[in-house]
Amino acid sequence: MSIARLEDVKKVPTFDLEKKDNGFLVELFKDGDKTVAYLTCATPGAFKGYHLHRVRAARYVCIKGRMKIILYKDDVREEYLLDADKPQRLFIPNNIPTGLLNIGDEDAWLINYPDPPYDPSLKDEQVDFTEEELESGLAKI
Repeated sequence: MSIARLEDVKKVPTFDLEKKDNGFLVELFKDGDKTVAYLTCATPGAFKGYHLHRVRAARYVCIKGRMKIILYKDDVREEYLLDADKPQRLFIPNNIPTGLLNIGDEDAWLINYPDPPYDPSLKDEQVDFTEEELESGLAKI
């Protein structure tokens, strides 16, 4: 009998809205089909987003590099800086369009503990936007 066991994890490349590679995502912890925690990596200068989650809130912690988190609500833009050298957790409620920008010169890694966990059976739970839609108020949230 083994003391421990190895488990396969899912790692997928990620792309921006123009289909340009911008990093990857790794599922860190699963509960059945639901993803309880994952790591998202953005390459230097890469942008991920904008999108919102209709059901899930996000809890981001930067563990490598520096990431600017850009949020929109009611045509108001807010920016937060997450830096692995100064660990903080950022809570983002559901229905808030979010973008992630790596502002460092190395890969930036964010851990997310979504609440509730990501459920692949929920269709249309994520909605994508362009910055122009958010800036102009055309985004229907």
